[in-house]
Amino acid sequence: MKKLILSLLAVAVMGTASAQVSTPQPSPLSKLEQKVGLTDVTVEYSRPGMRGRTIFGDLVPYGKLWRTGANANTVVTFSNDVKINGVALKKGKYAVFTKPSANQWEVIFYTDTNNWGTPRNWDDAKVALKTTAKVEKMPMKIETFTITLDDLTNNSAVLGMLWENSYAGVKFEVPTDKEVSASIEKVMAGPGPADYFASASYYLEEGKDINQAVKWIDKAVDMTKDKPRFWYLRKQSLIHAKAGNKKGAIKAAKESLKYAEKAGNADYIKMNKDSLKEWGA
Repeated sequence: MKKLILSLLAVAVMGTASAQVSTPQPSPLSKLEQKVGLTDVTVEYSRPGMRGRTIFGDLVPYGKLWRTGANANTVVTFSNDVKINGVALKKGKYAVFTKPSANQWEVIFYTDTNNWGTPRNWDDAKVALKTTAKVEKMPMKIETFTITLDDLTNNSAVLGMLWENSYAGVKFEVPTDKEVSASIEKVMAGPGPADYFASASYYLEEGKDINQAVKWIDKAVDMTKDKPRFWYLRKQSLIHAKAGNKKGAIKAAKESLKYAEKAGNADYIKMNKDSLKEWGA
């Protein structure tokens, strides 16, 4: 009995030793997501607090590279190409580094986002864009470092950075008008061959109105006759066969076979040959 008790105590001690205490992070992680026009913008960063410290010119020295937050890189992601203060920046993910001073910040968008803090070896080739942001003094203090996406319009927003009693904002523009105009032109021009092909394929697969499917697939094939697509012709053959037009099905299958052989697509070659055999061609 004594040995059993000792064994149980040993297991209890080992369990206690392996347990981990969960405590709040001093600079908690934050994620900000915002739609600007038709562009998705995401910011991920850690948020240090003042905790009675003087920030700019002390904890964050003037004129030196700052990680713009705490811990891992502060990362901004744009789903479309944007312009920052009028300068083009490709869509993608960027680490945001800054060099604060009393009156303005240098803001740097860096392509390597996998650093903890500032890069150990800075690489100018990874600098996608540099710009400046004027510092505005606020009438109150912001205890926790904060990044905002403000002044939203259909075409622009401001990436704001606030801490202590300082605010620095960088304006960026998004290509909303370009995207909307392209969408309008596409819709107003009517459906494209891919739209007709997809609609016809859906009707065939779901057993819907096969005569409507014939009209759509014939339209798709006609719109691509200058550059025939063997997979369109293959679908045309199947739809015509389903509609009871064996002659049309055979004609389309032969055309599909010809272009599949030209493209070297073994799967479509076999499928067309099998269908032609089945239809007695």
